[in-house]
Amino acid sequence: MDADAVRERAGDLPAEPGVYQFRAGETTLYVGKAVDLRDRVRSYADPRSGRIRGMVGRADHIEFAVTDTETQALLLEANLIKRLQPRYNVRLKDDKSYPLVAFTDHPVPRIEVTRDPAEGAVAYGPFTNKGRVEAVIKAIRDEFRLRGCSDHKYANRDRPCLDYEMGICSAPCTGEIDPEAYADDVAAARRFFEGETGVLADPLRRRMEAAAEQAEFERAANLRDRLRAVEAFHGEGGEAVSDRRDDRTVDVLAAAVEGDVARVARLHSERGQLVDRSRHRLDAAAAGEGSEDRDSSSADPDANTPAAVLSAFLSQYYAEREFPEAVLLAERPADPDVVDWLEAEGVSVRVPGAGREAKLVELALKNARKRGGRDDPVGALGERLGIDRPARIEGFDVSHAQGTAVVGSNVCFVDGSAETSDYRRKKLTERNDDYANMRELVRWRADRAVAGTDDRPDPDLLLIDGGEGQLGAARDALAETGWDVPVVALAKAEELVVTPTGTRRWDDGASELHLLQRVRDEAHRFAVSYHQTVRDEVKTVLDDVPGVGPQTRRRLLRRFGSVDSVRSASRDDLTDVDGVGDATARSLRERL
Repeated sequence: MDADAVRERAGDLPAEPGVYQFRAGETTLYVGKAVDLRDRVRSYADPRSGRIRGMVGRADHIEFAVTDTETQALLLEANLIKRLQPRYNVRLKDDKSYPLVAFTDHPVPRIEVTRDPAEGAVAYGPFTNKGRVEAVIKAIRDEFRLRGCSDHKYANRDRPCLDYEMGICSAPCTGEIDPEAYADDVAAARRFFEGETGVLADPLRRRMEAAAEQAEFERAANLRDRLRAVEAFHGEGGEAVSDRRDDRTVDVLAAAVEGDVARVARLHSERGQLVDRSRHRLDAAAAGEGSEDRDSSSADPDANTPAAVLSAFLSQYYAEREFPEAVLLAERPADPDVVDWLEAEGVSVRVPGAGREAKLVELALKNARKRGGRDDPVGALGERLGIDRPARIEGFDVSHAQGTAVVGSNVCFVDGSAETSDYRRKKLTERNDDYANMRELVRWRADRAVAGTDDRPDPDLLLIDGGEGQLGAARDALAETGWDVPVVALAKAEELVVTPTGTRRWDDGASELHLLQRVRDEAHRFAVSYHQTVRDEVKTVLDDVPGVGPQTRRRLLRRFGSVDSVRSASRDDLTDVDGVGDATARSLRERL
């Protein structure tokens, strides 16, 4: 639309509150609100920036809706932006929260790490370091033996499960512990999450010292690492957010903007305790050249600044949620109408300058500034794949020699570093079928996870060494077991990332690709190493043949691949191998 077309259309609009849309065909480019639709739309005939000029030039018509009040216009604008996702508005894209530790509302509560506690559960957190939370949960279950199974698995059992045999559950399901004693253990565990570190740290320290005295140094080292995690657990900023004297519900918000992407961190406090943290990504308005005059009477709230992002977030987020009693902000929103609306709803909106509230805002701002990219390849990988930050990645590969000595590897990386204590390996069915082998390997891991017999936490992402076929086999295994974990594959030849929605080539310098390559290469190395061990162990029958030593045995296996192939080889083929003369060839044919 040109300036004349905008003025002509504006002349047809009422001088009332409402919402307007600049559209190109069926696509909404921009949604705005106005106290006076006619005056507001007329201002676009003389755009104040290159961005606005580009938007108006792309539009071919303007639509509008009249509202009774300015507040209704604000809420309608927020809902339209969330539904239509117009390119030239700041758009709230996701709502991902940090994990909490919950004790379920059950006569015999179970402990779990969750992002969505069940109704009635007692939850603690949330926590930003998922790995530390999982380490503490292991320590809790090892010390207090609390159940971790679902209510479905708990009901109607006639004998304890493997967790009881492993010493991490006291089996209340079959009466191995009376309800009162179990309730005492739950109360002790809850005291730890309420700040009494010693209830868990002290017995851990005693067990560590006892293991060291008994020269069980590996066990003592494991207990030491667990003790460190326990002692560091309450150092996540709790002193800044806890105040039992404050009985309000409070949201604390801070925004950070980088290019066309903005992040808002939200902390939620109830009765002086932090009970929720979440980070939200917003797509900022399409950028353009020029600068916009920020006249308070006509400024667009979609400029790429933290104050403008907070304006967009507040209206879109609270348009469909219950209001807190107070909102603490890192800075004043750019749109004063948003603040007026919240205060009219009884919400106290403040930008604190000092004290506990200022510490809360600082913590929110720190969370908002956490970002993906080269400094956080794990976060960059999550953003690229459209999943939560995959702090825990497990890689899988299969190795064999023409269907013999078939083995699988399962390696683990936490926050981008190898977690060798969580590596696992498995002998697989002897067959020369890479897809079937991968399916069996992933099915083994999934079965253990679903049954609760694997002592490791569930991963955030599975990485398969291979292409579409291997990924399909892994997905079949997940579907069969009902284990819901994101999975992708990385093909070696061209370093293509294979996802359930398609195959992609990422930039060779991308940090997230390098992370996947490290996991894939480690899974391959671990699989090959185990295959070589199994192959040599399985074929030691060759060592019983006179004239065949370790070096000759390796040459034979390299040449023929398996004992069966050596057995069927001709005398001439055998003597072609260095170190195998006529007498040794004759012995091989007689003994095998």
